[in-house]
Amino acid sequence: MFYLVKTPTFITSWLKNYTWKKPAGEKKLYLTFDDGPHPEATPFVLDTLKQFNAKATFFCIGKNVVAHPDIYRRILDEGHAVGNHTYHHKNGWKVKDEEYLEDVQLAAEVIHSKWFRPPYGRITPFQAAQLRRRGFEIVLWTVLSGDFDPKLTTEKCLENVLLNSGDGSVIVFHDSQKSFNHIQTVLPAVLKHFKNDGFNFASLND
Repeated sequence: MFYLVKTPTFITSWLKNYTWKKPAGEKKLYLTFDDGPHPEATPFVLDTLKQFNAKATFFCIGKNVVAHPDIYRRILDEGHAVGNHTYHHKNGWKVKDEEYLEDVQLAAEVIHSKWFRPPYGRITPFQAAQLRRRGFEIVLWTVLSGDFDPKLTTEKCLENVLLNSGDGSVIVFHDSQKSFNHIQTVLPAVLKHFKNDGFNFASLND
């Protein structure tokens, strides 16, 4: 499985219509969690964030919001931001534009947010343009933790985040079953490390 842990500058400079990171200057990190709500992983993430007085952004799948409304409500009640991650976790490169846009709109009926992250980071220029016309801001990332990768060790997942994150970084984790083993160790360690280094953790709404 090939993926880039840190997004190269030439990509962020080329694709300027996407949000890759936030402005630096205040020692802030932006943790994001994709694919929830999940009945085990999301409550763990919320409990851990609360311990460190940290805020985050959850890019939710619409069908999971419908399946776990109480957990979704808890995300909002505890002051975190939410974003649209499609209703069925669609890959924009593999489905027709109309199908993709309809799936985003279906998710928007239960996820009321301007933030949108395409599953797998895969979206066509046409799809992106259409979503921007509808008021969405498309958020990608600075650092990909790799917590979804079954071949990655927990130690390497932690290293991916610690060595590549800095002021303004948008960091991707997942509150999902396949990532749960990694984040149980990695998330508290990341929060502790950067908190001790004077960083705060903010949502995209901040």
